[in-house]
Amino acid sequence: MAGNVRSGVMPTLEMVAAEAGVSRATVSRVVNGSPKVSPDVAAIVQAAIEHLNYVPNRAARSLVSRRTQAIAMVVPESAAKVFDDPFFAAVVQGVALYLEDTDYTLNMIIESGSASHKTRRYLLGGNVDGALVVSHHTGDHSYAELSRSLPVVFGGRPLGEVDGENYYVDVDNFAGACSAVEHLVSSGHTRLATIAGPQDMPPGVDRLSAFHKTLAKHGLSSDLVEVGDFSPPSGAEAMRRLLARGEPFDGVFAANDQMAIGAYSAIREAGLSVPADIAVVGFDDDNYGSTATPPLTTVRQPSVEMGRRMAEKIVGLIENRPVDAVTTLNTELVIRDSA
Repeated sequence: MAGNVRSGVMPTLEMVAAEAGVSRATVSRVVNGSPKVSPDVAAIVQAAIEHLNYVPNRAARSLVSRRTQAIAMVVPESAAKVFDDPFFAAVVQGVALYLEDTDYTLNMIIESGSASHKTRRYLLGGNVDGALVVSHHTGDHSYAELSRSLPVVFGGRPLGEVDGENYYVDVDNFAGACSAVEHLVSSGHTRLATIAGPQDMPPGVDRLSAFHKTLAKHGLSSDLVEVGDFSPPSGAEAMRRLLARGEPFDGVFAANDQMAIGAYSAIREAGLSVPADIAVVGFDDDNYGSTATPPLTTVRQPSVEMGRRMAEKIVGLIENRPVDAVTTLNTELVIRDSA
């Protein structure tokens, strides 16, 4: 190979071609993944690229491919909520792990409700090839409608009536919540309460539905319901409201681990203990539950795998490969000391 690149000079396509002893067009084909180059020649070109530390010009490639090689991850929540909730970190980790082996980069957008128009303008402005939407609410129809103009994959099924096919990755929230409630019943708890998640979000809706249907199957009442926002303070407030009703209960299913830990604090405030007076089961299996005292019985959802599958699906859509519209992941009951 030719070699001898001057120090401080940014390697170019022409320099790679000279190093490999091939034409500029051949190097371009290798860089863009064209199948028209033989494996032997592609290996020579790749060796030259690595020897020269050549980095393809993303802007130039975008002009040719009409792709930005960028994917947006949109989270319609406050920054405080995103950075406090281990669920989001796990999903981002899964997305990043998948994209490591691709040419795509991840742009994260944390959007408050007042900035939705700015996010929509950015997504439709040719800045990204596709979007991942996590933690969407019932009113977020604009994201589903974006799929008419841009590949979109949701984390969790979209709620409400939306025209066209939606692509999403979800966990089986209903089955997971059923297993949590069944565990409480099989452990001898017959008067149960729940701290439900927001009813404008799929996990909140599905987990509450499972609570009602499981107890109905056993002929038990399911009227002790309070709703939180998936945060520890909301879990504590919901538990205080349940206790203030004056109706005794011996078990509670919280729709996520953070609200379960909030419930712990309210139970202790009332001079009661977990699980002797009230057994508690959560959902997520994050570090809130695993480090609690007592350790929290919960439902494990594969959040990292969810992110990985979302990334796999959006890349498939961008590259026009066959993709299943819906992927549903299984959950697992993790039994610890709280129930």
